[in-house]
This record gives sequence, C-alpha cells and structure tokens, in this order.
Amino acid sequence: MIAHLRGRLLSKTPNQAIIDCNGVGYDVAISVTTFSELPAEGAEAQLFIHTHVREDQIALFGFADTQEKRLFERLLTISGIGPKLAITVLSGISSDRLVAAIRGGDHATLTKIPGIGKKTAERVVLELKDKLDDMAVPQAVAGPHHGPAGDDALSALVNLGYARPVAQKAIETAIEKDSSVAEDFETLFRAAMAAIR
Repeated sequence: MIAHLRGRLLSKTPNQAIIDCNGVGYDVAISVTTFSELPAEGAEAQLFIHTHVREDQIALFGFADTQEKRLFERLLTISGIGPKLAITVLSGISSDRLVAAIRGGDHATLTKIPGIGKKTAERVVLELKDKLDDMAVPQAVAGPHHGPAGDDALSALVNLGYARPVAQKAIETAIEKDSSVAEDFETLFRAAMAAIR
C-alpha cells in the first residue's frame, strides 16, 4: 500500500493533486484544507496517503498532515461514510473544528457540512466521541510562536514522533544559534533535527 508520496506537483485543484514521483504521475484526491497547504505547481510536494482498494478501483487520498489522515480513516469506520463523503467532510470544516464538534456533540455544526444529515451527524458523534483522544487541537497549545516556518517545523517533528516540548526546544536552540534559519522551513527543520541529535 502507498502511505506517502513526495515528488513534483504537476497540477492541483481544490479536490485533486497530481504528483510526479520519478516519472510516474499519481492522481490523488485531496481536501480543500490540503489544497491550500500545497506549494505552487512545479514545486516539490509531499502528501500522507490513504490507499482505498475496491474491486474495480484503487484510489489514493492525500493529506498535508497525519492528523487529517487519521481523522479521514476514523470517518471511514462509520457506516454510511465512504471515502468521497469523508473527503467532502474534511473540505467543509477544519480538522480542529471537526474534532471539537465531535467531542462536544455539536450536531448543528456537523449538519452544516455538505453531505452530513442529522442521522449521520448523530452517528459520527456516537461512534467517534471517545475515539479522538489522540487528536491534538493545536489552538490549545501554549508556547512561543516562531512564524509559519517554525509552526511547520514543529508539526513535522511532532509527526515524526518527537515529544512537543523536545521539538519546541530544538527549534528554539536552532534559532538561537542562527536567527536566519527561522525564515525557511527546510533550513529550520534540518537545524532543529541537528539540535535534537
């Protein structure tokens, strides 16, 4: 199964991306949230992938971060929600707001999402309310803010399995050593990885 793709972004629309990985173009369904986080066409992009296999089709669904992918996979466990509806749900509301709505039993917010009626909203809350404990809601996280590159580097380090305080400290150490690294994600990420080691 394909779990991750990195390559040149050939094209992107709010619901689809085509990524060229060593000459093979992968057609990936994406959410609007992921679309807005992708770089310009022609740049290098990476997506976390859910491979959905049916008798007549293999479909790839791509996500900018692992939390959105995990949320997508949780939605698929609910009867009546297939991959197309799950991606529509994630396009209609941010991951953080969706997690908060499910945890809070907020049916009104859920029914505003295209394709989600009252019964489906009730099923989502009932089946997922206690299964989202591992889903962090970033707005609740306190700590220094180091701009978009710092946020992306922190997210990348946490996704790699480093504890948030360790990742935060590594980013601060890297910026203290050389403040210019704070401008660019890749430079900052590498400097933070070196600081962790």
